[in-house]
Amino acid sequence: MTLAYRYLDASATAPLRPEAQAAMLRVWQQGQANASSVHQAGHRAARELERSRATIASAFGVRPGGVVFTSGGTEANNLAIIGRALAAPRGRHLVTTEIEHSSVLESCRYLERTHGFELSYLPVDGRGRLVDAAIPEVLRADTTLVAVGLANAEVGTVQDLSLLADATRKARIHLHVDAVQAAPSLPVSLAAGSWPGEGVDSLALASHKFGGPQGMGALLLPRDVPLEPLIHGGHHEGDRRAGTENVAGAAGFAAAGEASRQHLGRDAVALMSSRDALIAAVFGGVPGARLTGHATERLPGHASFVVEGTSGEAILVALDTAGFAVSSGSACKAGSDEPSPALLAMGIPSELARSAIRFTLPAPIDEATITRIVEVMRGEVVGSRP
Repeated sequence: MTLAYRYLDASATAPLRPEAQAAMLRVWQQGQANASSVHQAGHRAARELERSRATIASAFGVRPGGVVFTSGGTEANNLAIIGRALAAPRGRHLVTTEIEHSSVLESCRYLERTHGFELSYLPVDGRGRLVDAAIPEVLRADTTLVAVGLANAEVGTVQDLSLLADATRKARIHLHVDAVQAAPSLPVSLAAGSWPGEGVDSLALASHKFGGPQGMGALLLPRDVPLEPLIHGGHHEGDRRAGTENVAGAAGFAAAGEASRQHLGRDAVALMSSRDALIAAVFGGVPGARLTGHATERLPGHASFVVEGTSGEAILVALDTAGFAVSSGSACKAGSDEPSPALLAMGIPSELARSAIRFTLPAPIDEATITRIVEVMRGEVVGSRP
C-alpha cells in the first residue's frame, strides 16, 4: 500500500487553513491600501485591521488595544523581553530557563551582553517542567522580568505556571509567557479565571502555528505597560511597533485563530488519541526508543523521542524518503550539529540527545500511517547497529 506524503511537523509551521486563505484573498481583492491613509481606501484597510485585532483580543481575553501586531512569535518575544526591560526596569536581573525558544534565550542574553543585565535560569526536571521549589531562590528584589514558555516545542511539555505567576505577581515582577506552541491547541486566555490567566503580563503568539500566514504574530498585553519599541519610525501599533501594517496577514491570522478555537476540545481529543497510539507503537516496535518530555502533560499532537544507537538526522532522512515530514527538534535550530540545549538541560546525555526525533501532528493519523512510521524507524535503527 502506498501512502501519500504526510506532513507531521506542525510545531515548525502548521498547514495554511482554508479560512485564513479566504480571509487574505478577500482583503487583497478589495484592493491594497495603507491603514494609516486618510482616504476611503485607507479607512477601509484600517477597519479591516481593527476587526482582526478585535477578533484576536476576544479569543485570548484582552482588550483590542492590548494586541500589538508583529512579524511573528520571535519579534513578539523580543519586544516583550527587550522592550519591557529597557522601558521600565525595576532592577537589572532577568530570569528564564535553559529550555526556551531561541528568541527568548537570545533576547535575554542580548540584554546581558549589551545592557549589563544579569541572567539567571530556573531549573527544569527530566521531563522539562519547572522545578517550583527553586522559584523563591531564583527571584530577587532586583528581578525585573521572568520569561518562560507555556509549552516546549522540542519535547511538548506543558508548564503549570500557577506558582510562578503567583510569585511574580506578589513581587510585581513582569511575567512574559511565550505561548507560540501552546495557544493553537490548548485553551489559552489571559482573562480572569482562565489559563494561564491574569497573572501573566505579556504573551506571545505566532500566526503560522494556527494555520495562518507566516510573517505575522502578536504580543498580547492585558494591562498598559511601558515598552521601548524595537522598530522605530511612525506611530503604528500604539507607538509600540513602527511600520505599515500587514492588513491581509492580520485578517488571515484572525481567521486561523478563530477557526482553531471553535473546535479546540474536539480537535485536541482526536490528536491525543493519535499521539498516544503513535507513542505506544514506537515503544513496541523501535528498539531503544524513549519518550522525551512529560508523559501526559504535553501538547495534544506532540510525540518526541530519543533512540539509542542512531542519530535523529538518519531517522529524519529515512522518514522523509518514505514520505513523512518530521523534524529532529526546533526548526529554528535545524542544521546545527550540536545536541539540543533543551535536552541537555533535562539531563539527557549529549550522544543520546543527538538522536532526537519529533512528530507534531496537524491532524489525526490512521493505523496504517503509524504502522509505516514504525517500520521505517525500526529499519533505520536496526540497520545502523552492528
